[in-house]
Amino acid sequence: MERSRHGVRRLLDSRDGGVLSRSDRSETSESSRTVKTGTTAIGVSAADGVVLATDKRASLGGEFVANKNVQKVLQVHPRAAMTLVGSVGDAQSFTKLMQAETKYFELRRGDPLDIAALQRFVAKMIREVGGRRIHPLVAGIDEDGPRLASVDGAGGLLTDDFIATGSGMELAYGVLEDQYEEGLSMSAATDLAVETVRSAVERDTASGNGLHVATITNDGVDVTGYDAFENAP
Repeated sequence: MERSRHGVRRLLDSRDGGVLSRSDRSETSESSRTVKTGTTAIGVSAADGVVLATDKRASLGGEFVANKNVQKVLQVHPRAAMTLVGSVGDAQSFTKLMQAETKYFELRRGDPLDIAALQRFVAKMIREVGGRRIHPLVAGIDEDGPRLASVDGAGGLLTDDFIATGSGMELAYGVLEDQYEEGLSMSAATDLAVETVRSAVERDTASGNGLHVATITNDGVDVTGYDAFENAP
């Protein structure tokens, strides 16, 4: 069993990494078992920015709805946002850490951290701190254009034009693979992200209760919540 300086390392399976889903543990002298968690988090790149969309449900092991109005995507940079995929405490504390670190960098250097460096920094912090049960998407835009990446619980960094994480990812990827086209407008990318989350929550019991949509452009980050998919753009 892999160990870190903080004890037993807990690694996420991307399909089980539900945002703000509370983990329940049953430990014995030989092993421990983590109740599986779930969520649906989507990232879609566009010609002029990136869209992140997540559902709003917090679940207890994917079996009980603990909260119906959780914001799982937050701004962490003037032109970047991150999804909160993982356990409650880890996701919240890590997001606050990233917000503070990017602000500190900007105050010292006079300019925001570039997006590729931000994504690498997120991966580095997850690797070095260890034990964090999180699997965030990190998306933003700078002079090099839009960038979308996922970071797993071991600090592995992968970039792509569209990404799905959480228990609804298998359902989501079917929609993304079929409908994504390079060079989408922000409007079309937003429509695709919303439709992908909607399709996932139809069958994934750990996802639901509306969604939050973050649009990230050179003008900044806008995060809007919707109680029903019919009200989303």
